[in-house]
Amino acid sequence: MAISVQVTFDARNPARQAEFWALALDYVVQPPPPGYESWTEFAQEIGLPPERWDSMAAAVDPDGVGPRVLFQRVPEGRTVKNRVHLDVQLRSGEGHTPDAGVTKLTEHVSKLVDAGAKVVREVREPTGNCTVMQDPEGNEFCVA
Repeated sequence: MAISVQVTFDARNPARQAEFWALALDYVVQPPPPGYESWTEFAQEIGLPPERWDSMAAAVDPDGVGPRVLFQRVPEGRTVKNRVHLDVQLRSGEGHTPDAGVTKLTEHVSKLVDAGAKVVREVREPTGNCTVMQDPEGNEFCVA
């Protein structure tokens, strides 16, 4: 059995980032533990200080297959290009021809722009198409 992995991002606004990435990956924002109506209720129950109640948020695969994507609040903003990025792969299992999934790619990119992402550049190569983007906090990722 493989070891599971969680992807963790530093963020200024963890809740907004979790909502964005839930949309980008067809995930959901992680609900509070069973028996709790909200994360605030859970935080109060475990004695977390109020200033830390919104310090984390996560997006999770509703099918429980993909990795959890966690966002943790940090005081500083991103100052350099991220060294690791996510590739949102819309064409899993499809051939990597230049025209494969162009409509799907265009629609998904448009949805992410509406949610606060920015297009950095479009890459069109014989091996396929990709759009390089930035999430609402400037982290680069690719949609292919």
